[in-house]
Amino acid sequence: MRPGPLWAAAGTGIQVGAAMVATRYVVDAAGPGSLGFLRYLVGLICLVPALWLRPWQRIAGRDLLPIGLLGIGQFAALMVLLNYSLQHIPAARASLLFSTFPLMTMILSALLGREQFTLAKVGGSLLTFAGVAIALGGAAMTAQPDHGSVWLGTLSALGAALCGAVCSLFYAPYVARSSALHVTAFAMFVAVLALAGVAAAEGFFAAWPSFTAGEMAAIAFIGVSSGVGFFLWVYALGNAPPSLVTLFLGLGPVTAALGGTALLGEPLPVAALLGLGCVLAGLGWALKPAQRAAQTK
Repeated sequence: MRPGPLWAAAGTGIQVGAAMVATRYVVDAAGPGSLGFLRYLVGLICLVPALWLRPWQRIAGRDLLPIGLLGIGQFAALMVLLNYSLQHIPAARASLLFSTFPLMTMILSALLGREQFTLAKVGGSLLTFAGVAIALGGAAMTAQPDHGSVWLGTLSALGAALCGAVCSLFYAPYVARSSALHVTAFAMFVAVLALAGVAAAEGFFAAWPSFTAGEMAAIAFIGVSSGVGFFLWVYALGNAPPSLVTLFLGLGPVTAALGGTALLGEPLPVAALLGLGCVLAGLGWALKPAQRAAQTK
């Protein structure tokens, strides 16, 4: 297996953690659908220069509908559910619940006959999840929300993980026939159209929200990083097994915990370092058979 897709997956995992911190900062200033609309509108605009420089590769007509549905699921439904969860439960708990994404992907992939359960994959997935739980510490379970329904927030975070797991299993054939860039751009374009309807229902277009400078900067960061991050994500899914690619999402919560120290001057949590060690050990365990197979070729 080439290392490029796995490095792309690692980059996405780090991006998700950074974007989650920024989303928590701004989520109360706009509805979940409105924030998702702004996020992917900015992300789509960031892909335009790359599309301009690279000649358009026509996507087959039969692929337009499934790619569009994947875009709505991966970019629209997932983000609305995750943003909604952040309105009801603490970010640490939402991160922990969302980190079940790799486990769900592995189970679904096995049920569909795409991949087989192996000790390395199962053990690596569980160790990665344990690393996320350790990194988040007691805040994931003991922190209480300021408002909203804990059950709705919990179900929304798990629904976002399930939505992402389902979509992650079906990108590969479309990337092989077209390209990661064009599949990402078209999927994100359809998602922006769908999110525009959700944003309209939230009243986004009736009166432009009054964002502060900090909130505008957070939205810009989320959008730009998402445009790059989800291109890397689709590229990785098109060139590596989804059960391995999704494991790298375990880097997200650890990135969020360490980012608070680097950017906000918060105390360095020992739990975050221990969690990072577990995540890296889990990734190494899961990837070891693939590395061994590549060396024998």
